Amino acid sequence: MNQMNAPLAERMRPEHLEDYISQHHLVGKNGSLTQQIKSGVIPSLILWGPPGTGKTTLANIIAKESKRPFYTLSAISSGVKEVREVIAKAKDQGGLFTTKNPILFIDEIHRFSKSQQDSLLGAVEKGWVTLIGATTENPSFEVIPALLSRCQVYILRPFSKEDLEALLERAIKQDPLLKSKKVHLKETEALIRLSGGDGRKLLNIFELLINSYPESKVIVTDELVLKQVQANTVLYDKTGEQHYDIVSAFIKSIRGSDANAAVYWLARMIEGGEDVKFIARRMLILAAEDIGNANPTALVMANTTFQAVTTIGYPEARIILSQCAIYLAASPKSNASYMAINKAQQSVKQTGDLPIPLHLRNAPTKLMKDLGYGDGYAYAHDYQNNFIDQEFLPEQLKGTSFYIPGKNAREQGMKDFLLARWKDKYDF
Repeated sequence: MNQMNAPLAERMRPEHLEDYISQHHLVGKNGSLTQQIKSGVIPSLILWGPPGTGKTTLANIIAKESKRPFYTLSAISSGVKEVREVIAKAKDQGGLFTTKNPILFIDEIHRFSKSQQDSLLGAVEKGWVTLIGATTENPSFEVIPALLSRCQVYILRPFSKEDLEALLERAIKQDPLLKSKKVHLKETEALIRLSGGDGRKLLNIFELLINSYPESKVIVTDELVLKQVQANTVLYDKTGEQHYDIVSAFIKSIRGSDANAAVYWLARMIEGGEDVKFIARRMLILAAEDIGNANPTALVMANTTFQAVTTIGYPEARIILSQCAIYLAASPKSNASYMAINKAQQSVKQTGDLPIPLHLRNAPTKLMKDLGYGDGYAYAHDYQNNFIDQEFLPEQLKGTSFYIPGKNAREQGMKDFLLARWKDKYDF
């Protein structure tokens, strides 16, 4: 393809580390990947982040900077056969031409099946290839544990406002087609907002804007952007800003107990072709975070929904998603468990590794028993109502309450249960 016929985002793709904009936590001066790239000692890794955050670009730069052969596959169009063919080529090339093993880049690795991911294990483990996988989905869910354990996971963040503006300025200065017009960025808020932190989307919207303006001089204002571009943004919605805005509206509608709004936003996602597992996973998280023990069955319902839609898929999955969304919206709400773990984790960060009380320690050896491990522990089932008053927190945290029951019928019952046993200990 003639480079000038390529989209602006492709024409502006950087080839060197110093030209790479954003992800400063990874490839900045003190970034966790910077020294590895410069030294050429590259582990197999997974680049996880939203669309348009530079995953493919970073993979290309890593290969170029470390002077390694580079192979690329798309999970959408490649199967086990293609994976094995590339691995065979990479193995031969690594042995014959270089002391550094080739890089195999797999875009959208979350779309690979278990068998496809299994086919990568041997090559990664033996060092025939260095795997770089790119994914927009949480690799904990989408990459098999055996492969994930052999990779470092690096999280890419949406571009900041400053990074997006830097992309625009560089495009204006360096791209021959843009330089042929006199472009002045008077306002950028609308462009930044429409991009949703997606660098590729930003540049493609920007090019659409410039090409739709017949004059040789273009003064970019928010009004001009909204007038010229807004009607075309549906082309970018599925993986851009609205991918996150619509699911946010969906979750907030359920949290706010509005079943009608929840079903509407669900329909918007379904009609936009949203991944069925993405929707189900968000409801699974919400069931624990926003409903919790106010209705523990909500978590069971959401988990069953996730399993069902994963098996069935569209179009029938829409019915199951709707049933679950309405059930969650109509459930009593409590974030008490969510708040409790937040408080407990904050306490751990502040107090560090406090010693475990001796009576709670395991004593599998004679030496441990002689040291007092387990001494004084009272087995609750030996006492009336299966309860005996004893301390379970470290000494420094005695009397600390992490869990505060929500104001709903079920958790008020839990509150009564706890207070009946810990009258002087729990502070509700």
